[in-house]
Amino acid sequence: MSPSTLELVGLPGIPLVAPGDDLAALILDAVEGAGRRLLGGDVLVVAQKIVSKVEGRYIDLRDVEPSPRAKELAIRTDKDARMVDLILAESTEVLRERPGLLVVVHRLGMVLANAGIDASNVDQEGPSERVLLLPKDPDGSCRRLREELRRRAGVDVGVVINDSLGRAWRNGTVGVALGAAGLRALEDLRDRVDLFGRPLAVTQVGAADELAAAASLLQGQADEGKPVVLVRGLDVYEVPGGAATLIRLEMEDMFR
Repeated sequence: MSPSTLELVGLPGIPLVAPGDDLAALILDAVEGAGRRLLGGDVLVVAQKIVSKVEGRYIDLRDVEPSPRAKELAIRTDKDARMVDLILAESTEVLRERPGLLVVVHRLGMVLANAGIDASNVDQEGPSERVLLLPKDPDGSCRRLREELRRRAGVDVGVVINDSLGRAWRNGTVGVALGAAGLRALEDLRDRVDLFGRPLAVTQVGAADELAAAASLLQGQADEGKPVVLVRGLDVYEVPGGAATLIRLEMEDMFR
């Protein structure tokens, strides 16, 4: 996974999606519209929002009855108690709180602001107050999409679901991998040596995160409308584990 040349293409023409839409078909149409065809070894980086939308991960805040704990946290954080209730439902632990923000351990193991629940770029139906949750199983979503693309296009590709997250100690969001299939998400270099023959003792590379960040430069954060990026130049192969391998075990986490 150390190519000399890497090509990234933001695929045009992908429409706004709705629950139940055929995401594989939309992607293949977009690849053709870009004058390309999928090749073995390509990687498709897909924005979390369109995966969540296709999977119907909408919640209407009008249907949420906040718990007493959610109401208490809402007062301390100056947040909508209904949103706080959803955040708690999607989390296993609250790590930090301040006005406007809850930092939690998501049920998938990631540390996220507001459990990744978002209302930006979420279309509303009539008077609804819809927000969007993360996919239930991002690695599983990647595996299913990869299998469907293999069935239809006849080639093995890698799939990454990315999202933009904030980082401790750094300003600005950056793309990270929520899910991955068909490529090694975490590249372990501890059995290799450096240029001078010294063994690498601790070096691991978050390869899926690096792909996610590169793709997010093309996807954008506002109204760019390019939620899928085709990456060419990597070798992908069947690897178990997915993006879950990127989550540091709590016993190894020095900052919780």
